[in-house]
Amino acid sequence: MKIMILGAAGEIAGMLRERLLKETDHALILYARNAEKRIKNTNPERVTIVSGDFNDQELLEKNIAGVDLVYLNDMNSPEATKTIVSAMQNTGVPWIIGATILGIYDEVVGEFGKWNARMVGTPGTNRHKESSAAIEESGLSFTLLRLTWLYNEAGNTNYMISQKGEPFIGAEVSREAVTQLILDILADLDTYKNTSLGVSEPDTDFAKPSFY
Repeated sequence: MKIMILGAAGEIAGMLRERLLKETDHALILYARNAEKRIKNTNPERVTIVSGDFNDQELLEKNIAGVDLVYLNDMNSPEATKTIVSAMQNTGVPWIIGATILGIYDEVVGEFGKWNARMVGTPGTNRHKESSAAIEESGLSFTLLRLTWLYNEAGNTNYMISQKGEPFIGAEVSREAVTQLILDILADLDTYKNTSLGVSEPDTDFAKPSFY
């Protein structure tokens, strides 16, 4: 499989890159602003690094052609998400996994839901709602990851998922666990096709993340 990681200089993207190189034989295209300065290519035979902007549709189409699946690490810009979707449609790329935020369906309940709404704010939530809708309505095969609040903990790959329409429970999840989920999705795409998954850590039904 050939995978393009958009936003490849991000933390989860970096963890994903390292595990894909160690644990699979997939070829990778790593796309980010100033990528050639920010990402070291440790495996030139399998990795191509591209410096570019999400809104540059011509550059996206040039590099996305022939890719089997896209992982989008940042959906904060609806305009950029729509450009990526258009580039995929124009080049016949069938699959996208997109990392977005919790709360886009008003699914976060209780005191944590109130805290999260205050912290994220309506403009931020609305941007992710619009980006998510662009993917859900695109005709592409997709998995959306609605991530709760993130932290790092080496070796902690514990996650739980909820489906669209179910209450979102869980105030935090490690980036390592999100990386593990993405790998699990890649290993079983049919199970996760056209789903929007709430992603959190078990036993974290707190009023706010423990690190706040």
